[in-house]
Amino acid sequence: MLCIVLFFELLYCFLVFTDIPAIKNLRMNFIITALQTMSHQWIAEVLFPEYMVEEARLIQDMGKLNNDQFISNRPQPTDPQDPTGGEEVTEPTESTLPLTQDEHKELFYELFWELNRSSFEAYLEEHPETLANGWENIYINEAGLYDEGTEIYTSMGEQILAIDVPNKLLLIRVSGSGYQGVLAVGKDPSQLRCEASKGIGSYGQPMEDLVADNNGVFGMTGSGFYDPNGNGNGGIIAGFTVCEGEHYGVHYVEKGYKRIELTADNKMYITNSYDSVASDVTDAVEFSPALVVDGEMVVGGFFDWSGINPRACIGQSERDEILMLVIEGRQPGRSIGTDVQTCAEILMRHDAYTALNLDGGTSAVMWYNGEYVTKCSNSDIASRWLPNAWVYGNYE
Repeated sequence: MLCIVLFFELLYCFLVFTDIPAIKNLRMNFIITALQTMSHQWIAEVLFPEYMVEEARLIQDMGKLNNDQFISNRPQPTDPQDPTGGEEVTEPTESTLPLTQDEHKELFYELFWELNRSSFEAYLEEHPETLANGWENIYINEAGLYDEGTEIYTSMGEQILAIDVPNKLLLIRVSGSGYQGVLAVGKDPSQLRCEASKGIGSYGQPMEDLVADNNGVFGMTGSGFYDPNGNGNGGIIAGFTVCEGEHYGVHYVEKGYKRIELTADNKMYITNSYDSVASDVTDAVEFSPALVVDGEMVVGGFFDWSGINPRACIGQSERDEILMLVIEGRQPGRSIGTDVQTCAEILMRHDAYTALNLDGGTSAVMWYNGEYVTKCSNSDIASRWLPNAWVYGNYE
């Protein structure tokens, strides 16, 4: 027994104090991962010397200061009542003739440009019923937690989980070393909004209720919330948010925190959390760090968020599509989680122009058309009670 105790003491000392670069990097990533959670910071403080924990905090602080410089190059805000800026707009002339199925087919492939055509056409051969209602009404859904997905792939080699033409929505499996998640691509940015819980200020709601109560098709994580000892009820927002023009919460004032803003003309921009809110902002959420600003990835490197955690991110592509990403985590054998650089790289594959990392952890969940399509990192629940959510679809 004494030999066993001595062995583990020696192993502990070796892992904690060795300067071997690979082990040192893993050790620092472990400490940062623990510090980035609300309920597991004590693990780092108990297992590692104080100076190592402080070094990890310094790395985080340097990352925030570095990220503080990145904001969108945004045009002057427009009047929410007149998003055209007063310019005369000529409405396109629409043909009164119905489109042929060949024309609908080309419009389908134009809209879902990511699809690998050969894999989709092979799918249609095996499932001819897919076209029973025409190309304009294709609906394929194999995105549930216990579904295996489709045999359709993107041109990047990612598996397609759902194609929803009526709602202009695509769900994609993303995965890599130690992680898996879902990327949802909303093709119509006018269908996105941030919806507050019914009890905002007092209590939150689970994701399925936030989506259903607001007649949505899809929902994902919005703001973070005050969560003492992991027992928060989602009532008190952390930071500031705008939900359909209504303002809630108090701005983060610490450098490095950002705000992603959705404007009346359906564009998304990144600004600092302490900057004033423009008059044309209809929806917004604050967190950190910024991942992509004006088409450039702005994370990566030593002074950065390298912790491995469940993640949630939102942004917009160069085509104005809404990119919504949730990475599952803390589930050995399924998904441990990942860092923010990996999230940014996933979004860049889909031509991200603007993107922000949102509150992750147990809050990171995704809901689509009646079911969760990602697993909460707490296996005992499907969703935390949340103060708000990004909701997509059926918006008028």
